[in-house]
Amino acid sequence: MDYQAKLKMPFGVLGIRCTGNVLTGINFLPTGEKPQRATSALAQTVCEQLLRYMENPDEQFSVPLELNGTPHQKKVWQAMLAIPRGQTRSYGEIAAELKSCAQAVGQACGANPIPVIVPCHRVVGKGGLGGFARHTSGAHLDIKHWLLAHEHAIPSPLAGEG
Repeated sequence: MDYQAKLKMPFGVLGIRCTGNVLTGINFLPTGEKPQRATSALAQTVCEQLLRYMENPDEQFSVPLELNGTPHQKKVWQAMLAIPRGQTRSYGEIAAELKSCAQAVGQACGANPIPVIVPCHRVVGKGGLGGFARHTSGAHLDIKHWLLAHEHAIPSPLAGEG
């Protein structure tokens, strides 16, 4: 996959994909992946905003997004964008708001093409973290936990590492 940037973060490397003047995707890459300088002005702006978010979780993202998905996925992604930093919502809460079901909300969260900026990490299970990026254990759940701790949504021993 071609990336316009690969950005080293405290929890790994993010692959940034842009088309024209919109951000189309962010992928979690293996921690050993070599960072890559931005190859476009938009990719550079995305990297700068992500780095400012790492310094201050209240940083507001303002890059133009292209969120390609089904109408239901787009509704879920809009609901995620409305969750304030430092707060979480359950899959069930979003499902009730959208007159959907928790499983469909979880599937839409897993299909989110622009994690971190579209904060799917803020959607949790009623009894725990839930899944993240179509994973229910391992490194991806560690990333979700790190992001929530960074945003002061949960305490974490990982928050100080990096």
